[in-house]
Amino acid sequence: MKKKNQPVPLEVLLADDDRDDRYFFEKALAALPVPTHLTTVMDGEKLLAFLSENVKKLPDVLFLDLNMPRKSGAECLAEIKRHKKFEKLPVIIYSTSLHEEVADMLYKTGAHYFVHKADFPELKKNLARVLALLTDTKFAKPARKEFVINLVDA
Repeated sequence: MKKKNQPVPLEVLLADDDRDDRYFFEKALAALPVPTHLTTVMDGEKLLAFLSENVKKLPDVLFLDLNMPRKSGAECLAEIKRHKKFEKLPVIIYSTSLHEEVADMLYKTGAHYFVHKADFPELKKNLARVLALLTDTKFAKPARKEFVINLVDA
């Protein structure tokens, strides 16, 4: 039962095929002071099916791994942003590596931020930073120079 004045949890969706990455993401998210509810899917096809089945109740934010089987994160991002019903969904790319030309393409396709997969302490800091940036800006897309979340700049 929900208590009065309790904040509504942020609905977070994670699309990642790696079980360990999903586990660490879930633990890092749970360690933050921000109330959240996490849903996970294991590949791009499951992601697109989930979004289509939940059009009336989309998540507040999607964390999207680039390297997934069946349909890559870049393919999913392009498909998501092509549909009017999903165009406002903030998509955070969550991956291990990023080249500048790939970052440009992902940003132009509609991703809000890029967050590096990292060890647990850094992952917690990265998640806290990106969620704070999203809520502070009311989920508006940032300028390209702010696309890659980098704790050195924090």
